[in-house]
Amino acid sequence: MTLVLLHAFPLDSRMWDGIREPVAKRLRLVTPDLGDGPPSLDAAADAVLETLGDQRFVLGGCSMGGYLAMAILRKAPERVAGLLFVDTKSAADAPEARDNRLAMAARAESEGVAGWLADAMLPNLLAPGARPEVVATLRALIDSQPGSVVARAQRAMAARPDSTELLAGVTVPTLVVRGAEDALMAPGAVSVPGARVVELAGCGHLPPVEDPEAFTAVVLEWLSDNGFAD
Repeated sequence: MTLVLLHAFPLDSRMWDGIREPVAKRLRLVTPDLGDGPPSLDAAADAVLETLGDQRFVLGGCSMGGYLAMAILRKAPERVAGLLFVDTKSAADAPEARDNRLAMAARAESEGVAGWLADAMLPNLLAPGARPEVVATLRALIDSQPGSVVARAQRAMAARPDSTELLAGVTVPTLVVRGAEDALMAPGAVSVPGARVVELAGCGHLPPVEDPEAFTAVVLEWLSDNGFAD
């Protein structure tokens, strides 16, 4: 089985580096980058699906990656064998949040992102008291993002539809993981019938980065319990 993991904003597939080795020992792991392209989650979903051929897969995403996973699920539900949602939500943006995204997109295009984007994002991405090495890693990841990619991501997220009804119809095995100290996503922001829900203590919005060992243990147990991993 293949596990597809989609990264959060404003990061890239390197956010999965802390879990990559133990997970890849158990099943095929694919971690696409959003990259440049049209400001549309549907376009990004098409690009991911094209790389996967006709195979079925387990589909997971953290934050923005969850939004992209929902776009893929909407396009190709027959391809999705299981779902993993990490600190994400099914609702569309409220008007104020949408406006903030578009303003950030414009600034990223005109100025790039070095310095200011990390300063704006880090306080909400991590649990209070996050380890200094985690803060430094995330700052470096954010500072390295091209302004065009950040702008694409924000515009795509601003335009996304509400997926609450879509998720209410899910019948495949689903795992929902949430950092107990996530300042961005409220408990219950994703609701899937029959989902296994796990809250990780000491984590904020990015459990795979903040506590990769605990996150990996939860994910591998769920994958094994559902016959997705050896």
